[in-house]
Amino acid sequence: MSSRVRWAATAAVLSLAVALAPQAARAQAPTPPGITVALSSGEHALVRFRLPDQNALDRLTASDADLAAVPHHAPGQFLADVVVDDTELAAMIKNGAAPVQLIERQSPPGALRTMSKLAAGSDTLHFLQDYWWTSKGKTFLQTQVATTATDDPDVQITVTWKTADGTTGSYQLVRFSDDNEYQYHWQVPQPLPGKPVSVTATSSLGGATRAMTPQAWPGATPPAQPSGYQKDFVAAYLTPTDIQARIKRLARQYPKLVDVINLPNKTQGYRRTAVAYLGDPNAAAVVVESVKFGDQGMNGVQVKTVAASAPNRPLSAVYKDRVLTITLATDGAGKTISTTDDVAAFITARYPQTFSAFVESGSAGLPMPVVAPVRLDDGLKGTEVSKKPWTVQALRIGSVRDGSKIGVLAYSQEHAREWATPLVTLEFAERLLANYATDPATRQMVDNTDIFVIPTVNPDGANYTFNDYNFQRKNLDNHCTGVNRDPKNRDRWGVDVNRNYTVGSFFDGYVGGGSNCLGETYSGTGELSESESRNVIALASAHSNVRFAMNVHSYGGYFMWPPGSYKADGRITLPRPSIDEQKTFLDSARRIVGAIASERGTVTWPSYTGPVADVLYSAAGNSADELYYELGIDAWDFEIGNDVWNDATQEWDGVGFQPAWDEAHSEAMEYAGGLTELVRVADDTAAAAQ
Repeated sequence: MSSRVRWAATAAVLSLAVALAPQAARAQAPTPPGITVALSSGEHALVRFRLPDQNALDRLTASDADLAAVPHHAPGQFLADVVVDDTELAAMIKNGAAPVQLIERQSPPGALRTMSKLAAGSDTLHFLQDYWWTSKGKTFLQTQVATTATDDPDVQITVTWKTADGTTGSYQLVRFSDDNEYQYHWQVPQPLPGKPVSVTATSSLGGATRAMTPQAWPGATPPAQPSGYQKDFVAAYLTPTDIQARIKRLARQYPKLVDVINLPNKTQGYRRTAVAYLGDPNAAAVVVESVKFGDQGMNGVQVKTVAASAPNRPLSAVYKDRVLTITLATDGAGKTISTTDDVAAFITARYPQTFSAFVESGSAGLPMPVVAPVRLDDGLKGTEVSKKPWTVQALRIGSVRDGSKIGVLAYSQEHAREWATPLVTLEFAERLLANYATDPATRQMVDNTDIFVIPTVNPDGANYTFNDYNFQRKNLDNHCTGVNRDPKNRDRWGVDVNRNYTVGSFFDGYVGGGSNCLGETYSGTGELSESESRNVIALASAHSNVRFAMNVHSYGGYFMWPPGSYKADGRITLPRPSIDEQKTFLDSARRIVGAIASERGTVTWPSYTGPVADVLYSAAGNSADELYYELGIDAWDFEIGNDVWNDATQEWDGVGFQPAWDEAHSEAMEYAGGLTELVRVADDTAAAAQ
């Protein structure tokens, strides 16, 4: 320990020692019975102390003291093992702490050097993952290795592989830390010339593993689809209006197998308030906004400012024939004296049911100019989209839909820009319905399960992506206030629906959401503040037979489950599933990943398979955590759109939220197969429970 660090620890212990005894008795604090411990100047020792009371123990635990342990103690005895030097020892004894055991003295300098050399040369390594697979004729290997030298940021770990013909190669791993907590060393999948038969890992500190035989991933293959199996029901990207029409058609086409559920919470709809700059934002301007939405008669309303025709005129306004005319105030000489602040405050106070106004950023206190009429507009570009509040719909599929069969929920497009995700859920639904009459395996699943599908959770945001800004992630609810409502921020408004649930939320101190209304992971004004999130929970809560759920997102090729969030300063996750539950999650994941791979050889990486908080990031207030912890549903997340290996660059390429149609179509085909396998998992679970 450096002298500076040691001095900080010394100061902390001395400060705490003064606080050990009761306030009134510190001057003559008696020393409880104990042993005599003598330390030479500057010598350190590990000493067990008996403390005066629980408060003293609590303060010691919360301090910067070198607290080694807090042993179990008998009633009325409060023990603590502390590393102290001679000065710290004296201070603690003086203030009521009694030494009861000298556990260990400081080792001689030579011994310390020997121990350091031994430690530096013998860190321990352990494989967390060592998997291989083939995809599109190529073999890949992926490994994760953990070192016991967790605090050393410079440790380098190298993996060496060997194939059956004796070919060998190696690659270096990269250290991965999350929330400043070391997790492991890893690397993206590496191409190999053939199946690996052994892997070893070595570190720059001298640690090494024994040779391991990599395991095949995912190690599961779904039943083959029978001859004549019908699929490929999506032919283009689908807007919410297209999806609504598809749901209506399926209900009409398969009346004995389908119900349509109108979810209870209407969304805002594809609409916004109407707004205009009164003035030039680059010079001086006030933002005037309608209280009602633009489609409620406010689009096209005009606003202007005019100069008064006489001196000593107050600021005034007239709203007539959809024109708001602001007459600026003058002084005794007839000079206009109204400022931007005056005009904004006046409009808001005079017409609180019709308009609101604020000073555009950078224009505060400037003289208000005379402005020719400007038109308020909601800024929305979609001309074929209904502006009415939207009713989110779900398909309910099954030959028995009375709640007596085990339920499966598949839902998609919580994030608006993820265009390929509704293709997955609709392709999945159509396969079940079209093959029911001809495929015995499909008939068995539909007879034995109760399936719920929400193709688009966030239709308003989705409409915005198709018509206004294709990278919109959130919904259209604008909870911003003040200058954050400036029209220049229109593509940043909204709530991240998948950060708006109640379990492990931002509002409870978990990482991955936020209070910034312009942030991409804005969590809303409170838990379940949004109709979109309330709809998901309403459906799951109303159907207690739902035991499995899949939330379909894109992109990146992940397969995940709870816990999905953690608190910072220690990376404290939500409670981990039990050992049995973890096995169920992983075993089911292997089956579903295998089903996805059977379509075109796409393999979800083992490093991308696991709890959300471990393989992706902390997502405070996500829906899978809500379903699992609140409703007891085994809840997973897809991130469809796996990275694609590029032979030319020897790198993995990302595919994006709105890939070219051929890629989007392929993602729909393979992940619809994954959802079908999830239904098969549910069917098998129900059968095993009988």
